[in-house]
Amino acid sequence: QVQLVESGGGLVQPGGSLRLSCAVSGSSFSLAVMGWFRQAPGKQRELVATITPGGSANYADSVKGRFTISRDNVKTTVYLQMNSLKPEDTAVYYCNYRIGSMNYWGKGTLVTVSS
Repeated sequence: QVQLVESGGGLVQPGGSLRLSCAVSGSSFSLAVMGWFRQAPGKQRELVATITPGGSANYADSVKGRFTISRDNVKTTVYLQMNSLKPEDTAVYYCNYRIGSMNYWGKGTLVTVSS
C-alpha cells in the first residue's frame, strides 16, 4: 500500500516562500511520476507541477518561474519550493504518485497566502 504524507503548508505573506514536502512509503518511488496539484475553495483540482523518474519537470503556466519541483529518490520524498507567493496560490496542495494505472494521493496540506 502506497502512502503519501504532505507537510510544510501554512500561512505566509504575499511575496513570501514555503517549501512543501511529500514523504512516500510502500512504493517503487524511483519509478513513479510524482506531482503536486492544488484545489482552491470552490474550484476544481488543478495540476501545479510534475517530475518524472529521470527528473524532468513540467509546470502550470501560473507557477512557472516561481515554483520548483524536485525529488530525492533515496529519501523517497518529493518537494515543491514556492517563491513569490500570491494570494491566488491559496489552496490545499496535494501530492500525487503515478505508475501506469496506479494513482495515489496524499491528504493535502493547506497553503494560505494573505497579509
